[in-house]
Amino acid sequence: MSQTQQAPWPDLPLAAWRDTQATLHLFTQIVGKIRLARSPWLNHSWHVALYVTARGLSTSPISDGTRNFEIAFDFVDAVLRISTSDGATRQIGLASQSVASFYAATMAALAELGIHVDIDDMPNELPDPVRFSQDRIHASYDADAVRRFFQILVNADRVFKHFRTAFLGKASPVHFFWGSFDLAVTRFSGRRAPRHPGGVPHLADAVATEAYSHEVSSAGFWPGGGGIDYPAFYSYAYPQPPGFRAATVQPQAAFFSEALGEFILPYDAVRTSADPDATLLAFLQSTYEAAANAATWDRDALECSPGRPGVVRDVT
Repeated sequence: MSQTQQAPWPDLPLAAWRDTQATLHLFTQIVGKIRLARSPWLNHSWHVALYVTARGLSTSPISDGTRNFEIAFDFVDAVLRISTSDGATRQIGLASQSVASFYAATMAALAELGIHVDIDDMPNELPDPVRFSQDRIHASYDADAVRRFFQILVNADRVFKHFRTAFLGKASPVHFFWGSFDLAVTRFSGRRAPRHPGGVPHLADAVATEAYSHEVSSAGFWPGGGGIDYPAFYSYAYPQPPGFRAATVQPQAAFFSEALGEFILPYDAVRTSADPDATLLAFLQSTYEAAANAATWDRDALECSPGRPGVVRDVT
């Protein structure tokens, strides 16, 4: 199926692109770490994330003295594009190269553009990591599978952004975390949370502690791996309030995973539903309500009607 013929909510079983997913995950970590190295710390690690674009994922502009540069994955043409505010560009193909080769090519392209940056080349949040510079094992790139993954990100980004408009309190952007390889959106009650214990593989405990400094209800999408072997949407609360896991949520296919400690909605339940957007919104809203009600959030102060294009929010 061509890009123009892509199914609106495409099928993407993890088994069909597991090797490509592992390679792409590491590619995004390399790019994400470049943003990390050059960006002042922003609450909850928001300064490291990538963002869905019309063609893939992007760092957004990164400061380099008096100019900016941006690194963008173009999943349509299967290239990484580095652009600077003074008009220079470099392009690197994503297919047919190992992580080590991609790492060397990316750092060389930055150097050619006069951008000098050092990163820790050890992957984060992965078991048994191998340094980017030494990883010649991960070298798979199925361009069609990546385009289908991108289409899912486009869909999730759209629905997550609509969901975000119904909240007046502090909320994260819709952003892609390269450590865990997921697209996420998070709402905050405004209250401090108990200290997070850390323990995330190959991630400093201080990072997890800062990320969960305040009470949250968070939802997202990831393509599978670890605790589940299929793509899924998730929703969790930190700290998890009493009664949260026993809450009734929508749609019927959603369930609470005791192993993961969060609600799970298999992607295929959304993809095959009569109205995927409405199905996903029902999951986001019902799991948020489960968290907010169980933790006694001040919902009257934090919520509003969903936004509509061109219509100013009524504050009267």
